[in-house]
Amino acid sequence: MKRRLQIARALLHQPRILFLDEPTVGLDPQTRRRLWEIIRDLNRQGMTILLTTHYMDEVEFLCDAFGSTQPGRIGIMDGGKLISLGTLQQLRSIHGEGLVMKQLDVTNAAGDRARQWEYLFFPSLEAANNYLNQQTNKTGMMVRPSNLEDIFVELTGRQLN
Repeated sequence: MKRRLQIARALLHQPRILFLDEPTVGLDPQTRRRLWEIIRDLNRQGMTILLTTHYMDEVEFLCDAFGSTQPGRIGIMDGGKLISLGTLQQLRSIHGEGLVMKQLDVTNAAGDRARQWEYLFFPSLEAANNYLNQQTNKTGMMVRPSNLEDIFVELTGRQLN
């Protein structure tokens, strides 16, 4: 309820620019999605919205071109620095729209075996499928479209191991 009240207060004076810092943290899924709809509607009405979030699915939903004249821009920051800026489609075009995920068995410094994923980006989903089809051993490999989270991890060089 506090989060809802904060957002309502921010909208009372009908600002031209709305700054939202992690607006959906702690919200239940229904309220979170409703807030997404409100944010998109405000943007369609001409309000500029600067939003920070760690939820890449939220960014993908809010920044696509659905129902608006142009898609929103996405800025990816790392260590307090802007490292990439563009629409979702521009970022996918630059970094790759197709992804091959390959499961690797690795041994860490303590000698323990662990599994990690290697992500190989391709310009298109078709190119990723062609790569996979050329492999003699496809065990532990799969193809899927890339998403913003993949691009973020690729740009920042960080993975959860």
